[in-house]
Amino acid sequence: MSVAGKVALITGGARGMGRELVRAFLNEGAKVVATDLSWAPTGVSNDDYDFLEEIKGNPNALAATMDITLQSHVDAVYEKTIEWFGTVDVIVNNGGTRQRDLYLDTHGSITVLETDVSEWERMFSTHVFGNFRVIKRFVQPMLEKRSGSIINSSSSMLLNAHAAGQGEAVFYGLSREGAYQPAKAAMGSMTIYLAQELKPYNVAANLMMPGHTATTGSDEQEAVRHEIRMRLGQETSNWTPRRVRADNVVPLALHLAEQDASGVTGRWISCMEWNERNGLGGFETWGHAPDVEAARAAGTL
Repeated sequence: MSVAGKVALITGGARGMGRELVRAFLNEGAKVVATDLSWAPTGVSNDDYDFLEEIKGNPNALAATMDITLQSHVDAVYEKTIEWFGTVDVIVNNGGTRQRDLYLDTHGSITVLETDVSEWERMFSTHVFGNFRVIKRFVQPMLEKRSGSIINSSSSMLLNAHAAGQGEAVFYGLSREGAYQPAKAAMGSMTIYLAQELKPYNVAANLMMPGHTATTGSDEQEAVRHEIRMRLGQETSNWTPRRVRADNVVPLALHLAEQDASGVTGRWISCMEWNERNGLGGFETWGHAPDVEAARAAGTL
């Protein structure tokens, strides 16, 4: 099986994991509709590269600006997708609102009771309602041809996958990401329901859980959160992050993109655990270079 020739929608494609997914799908011969709220680099850590310049002019890449909270945006990009490529085979819901987008001073480290309902509404507006809006529109060609794959991107902090493999769902609840993680959990539940309901149409629906990733603004985030955790007594001064590169999601995403309902569907899968199980290596292979060096220096790798 291969993604060559398939048409894949990838949201949040301008930076971070989305950018790596767009590159990977194009390299594997897919036609890619890459969308984002903004294509201009923000200038924060890990986001100082103009990816639009890289894919501009590629006949297999359609780059578009799309706010998934607006039905008019989703409709316009769908119509352009059909005009350019004629169909849709894969949906990768990678875009969303990050916790640090709401709480700049703490970079997202905030307890549930410190949050406001309006902030939950914004989180659910993207991760649940926005992604659902995208799915409802872009799944139509898949339903008609009885084939396709939906991949939703969640968070590795959501679930202890080791325990889940033993028949238990163990949720961490320690990351102080009050509104973000519950929104991701709701999206995960939605994915399971979709997987069951789409089986008659031979469309797969799965949730991939990236590792703790060095993505847009994560350097600044780690510094601020470390200070907060030190005050709370949760970390020591010699603590170092163990982030992975943004491309840690690529092998699993390509695998899931090849699926339909006769294969893998209705699963929550950890990207890093999948990489290790399939002989692709762990943190020593996928780790963010500065964090790998720090771990080696500390003797923890």
